[in-house]
Amino acid sequence: MIDVMKMVKARTYMKRNEPFLYSWHAYVGYELDLFKSFERPMTQFDVADALDLDEQLLAQWVAIGVSIGYLKEVSRNRYQIKNRWKLPKSKGNNSSGVLLKEMMELHLPTLLQYPEMMRNRSRLHFDEDEHAGTVAETSRLLEVLAYPKMAKRLKEKNCRRVLDIGCGEGGYIKKMGLRFPSTQFTGIEISEEVVERAKQLTAAQDNVLIEQADLWNYKPEALQDMVMVNNVLHYIPLEKRQALFNELSSWIEEGGVLSIVTPIAGGPDSPPFANVFNSFFSSFDNLYRLPKREELIEWGEEAGLELLSLQTVIKEGGWYIVQYEKKS
Repeated sequence: MIDVMKMVKARTYMKRNEPFLYSWHAYVGYELDLFKSFERPMTQFDVADALDLDEQLLAQWVAIGVSIGYLKEVSRNRYQIKNRWKLPKSKGNNSSGVLLKEMMELHLPTLLQYPEMMRNRSRLHFDEDEHAGTVAETSRLLEVLAYPKMAKRLKEKNCRRVLDIGCGEGGYIKKMGLRFPSTQFTGIEISEEVVERAKQLTAAQDNVLIEQADLWNYKPEALQDMVMVNNVLHYIPLEKRQALFNELSSWIEEGGVLSIVTPIAGGPDSPPFANVFNSFFSSFDNLYRLPKREELIEWGEEAGLELLSLQTVIKEGGWYIVQYEKKS
């Protein structure tokens, strides 16, 4: 009886982990651009030869793709993609594949080290340079989803001066600068390399200024109509977040807006990935836990900011855009 129960449990674990196969298959297809190769009927040999890949491993990937419904056999050992809408687009097209890439290359390897970290009461150290490319790709996808909400608020408030803290390569303010040519946009970024890249990308825009600066040593020359803080809070220690809100509030005109894009710590009723994100950030000694919904409201109120909206960007990952108005 005990052996039967062990087998039932083993089968249950295998069944519950089947969804991982879909993610793994989509990740490999995205990373090697295999779905594009199989847009029309192709043999495994032809694809392996064209992309210089191991044919045997490609054959295994194809076999799994057929079994989960991502690929279909057409004729004469030729295969083609199936259910295209379920698959990530090719790289460089704001593809959802960037989220898969981040999950498979960054989140899962980190979470698999939980037993060792718990036993040793230790933390990892987040290497920004190593993961900069993947994180930047994910940020660009978030930009596509969060930008309309920012632009709507900017237009509604008729903002003339906008400051983007931790602007990265300037994605938000480059796009906004083109749409709102009469608004002056300033972006600050601590990385010299990233600043140079942002300057190159916005060089043709007279209403966009990029500066290298540390947030804690920076002060804008004039009050701003909007201050944006995107994907930054998890770099700020918990004990410094109220001070950050207070400082940012002092940079904003009365009636102006503070706009924050951040994942929010999940609760019992939150999607599982909202809690996974918090587990991920808590794994590093130089990253910090995600804010709770009530903390974001409290920090704003203490800084003289009234909550305007708290809107979903990516529900499954717990990503939100939170916007406040400076009280008069």
